[in-house]
Amino acid sequence: MTMKLVIFDVDGTLLDSQHAIVAAMAKAYIQHGLPAPTREAVRAIVGLSVAEAVAALSAEASDHPLQDIGDAFKRSFMESRKSSPDGMALYPGALEIIETLAARHDVLLGLATGNSRRGVAHFLERFGIEDRFVTRQTADDAPSKPHPAMVLQAIAEAGVSPECAVMIGDTTFDMEMARAAGARAIGVGWGYHPRERLFAAGAETILESFEELPGVLGLLDAVEAA
Repeated sequence: MTMKLVIFDVDGTLLDSQHAIVAAMAKAYIQHGLPAPTREAVRAIVGLSVAEAVAALSAEASDHPLQDIGDAFKRSFMESRKSSPDGMALYPGALEIIETLAARHDVLLGLATGNSRRGVAHFLERFGIEDRFVTRQTADDAPSKPHPAMVLQAIAEAGVSPECAVMIGDTTFDMEMARAAGARAIGVGWGYHPRERLFAAGAETILESFEELPGVLGLLDAVEAA
């Protein structure tokens, strides 16, 4: 039996945090007397670490105080999480697929996210899934996506080979990161980047619901065996 490592992104894949992220980023810019970035612009950078996200949003404005904006975003996002704990929910089927895969003897679970360690710990505790993931890669542990370090570190910690690792994510950053690490890449159709961009970035297939994931993993196993 070959052990498979299934690595999930968090925001836009497991957790519907779009509104909180957009609102926190808008507040961070407004606090510095700057126009808030559009929802579309913020959606495009979700998945990057905060420093890279702010740099991308302010790419055409060399005078923006990037560090200060990033710090303001972190404070605003944390405040939002505390004041409105129900404002961010798991996508339909997310908890069920985590529990289903965690119960299998041939699957290990991991996380690779642009969130901080603190944010990931809060996420896991809130939904009671702290012990489901054998590896957790965060913005505090590795360079920002799409650098392959998060996936490579997850593979090393889990003790599997790259071809036995599968990244599940909603952005091109996730797909590119997986491919650069030699892992498989599966996109989801409900996140922040459109399907065509996910395929162009290396997604082998795109899930329309988490219910499809066990079957897709089985197909990947079959192709690998052939």
